[in-house]
Amino acid sequence: MIKVAPSVLSADFSKLAEQIQQVEKAGADWIHLDVMDGHFVPNITFGPRIAAGIRKITQLTLDAHLMVSDADAHLSAFEHAGVDQITVHVEACPHLWATIDKIHDLGLKAGITLNPATPLSAIEPVLHMIELVLIMTVEPGFGGQKFIIESLEKITTLDMLKQKRGLQFEIQVDGGIDVVTAPQVVKAGATCLVAGNAIFAQADIPLAVKSLRNAALSALIT
Repeated sequence: MIKVAPSVLSADFSKLAEQIQQVEKAGADWIHLDVMDGHFVPNITFGPRIAAGIRKITQLTLDAHLMVSDADAHLSAFEHAGVDQITVHVEACPHLWATIDKIHDLGLKAGITLNPATPLSAIEPVLHMIELVLIMTVEPGFGGQKFIIESLEKITTLDMLKQKRGLQFEIQVDGGIDVVTAPQVVKAGATCLVAGNAIFAQADIPLAVKSLRNAALSALIT
């Protein structure tokens, strides 16, 4: 099953509750929370208080993507906010095994993110420990960027590793995902699509969710 995870980074925050309810009713699977600290990436977005507010208005899985320099320092706060899983950047976690253990000790699922230039070899030793790998298909920190086509090879290689080792983690992609790129990443092996502008910047948000899912599913029947 292909999961769709709308990123609230692209939502209209003056209508946040309404738009989250729209994507939930349209069949979205997760809500993706892009957390930026202004240090690991240039932008600043929001923290655990916003996540806690979102938790009150949806029962969907809250998928927290921490683009922060010191992920370990924020894990507990996001657990208290009610998120279901936390994804950290391998580039920001010098003690990756310990960070994964801390996330699991909080009762949450753990994911690891790879920037476009970071090789898969950086996470191969921990693939058996995690529930999700997030492949960035744009440089992290800004919405609305162009999809990096070279990322498809990385997704394919990761899927091959997953199958070879008999592992069950989700392969999530984030960056430039729309009705054109969704079939490409699914065909390469992606199982979860993060989309911001392709959903929240559209006039008909529920239709955008359904169109993205249909585009993704088309890759499985062609």
